[in-house]
Amino acid sequence: MANTEIQSTLQSCGFLKNISPAHLATIAEFCSLDQYNAGAFVFRQGDFGEDLFIIVDGYVFLERAMDIGSHKGSVVIDALGKGRTLGCWSTLLGEPHVLMSSASCQKDSTVIRLKGRQLRKCMEEDTPFGFFMLERLCFLLRERIQAAYGAMDKI
Repeated sequence: MANTEIQSTLQSCGFLKNISPAHLATIAEFCSLDQYNAGAFVFRQGDFGEDLFIIVDGYVFLERAMDIGSHKGSVVIDALGKGRTLGCWSTLLGEPHVLMSSASCQKDSTVIRLKGRQLRKCMEEDTPFGFFMLERLCFLLRERIQAAYGAMDKI
């Protein structure tokens, strides 16, 4: 996938809605494509997370392992397809973070990896862009909290 295709995919995802063309081009420079087979993990609960991921193609379950007395196993927090965002944004806060969920591919999947450290650097250097990204991350966090509450209702 060429840089222009990465830019097109990034622009079409809801997470980067209304991003400026200049910032889109900047972000695309430090993105990479990752391929995963069905059954593989993009990341696992308990790992250190730094990057954000946008699904180009495929289907990924965001799940959390749990051990609550007689309830052991995992609960699916959200099922994510093309254009959806997942991952850890702790690098944007400048602190290491242990991932609180796993992302498992339900079929062969391609994702764009946004490097968290480079994204943070861009945010620090450009305050309006930094505010834009923090706002987008707040929307993502709200979406995840709502999905987690929905998953808890099913336990």
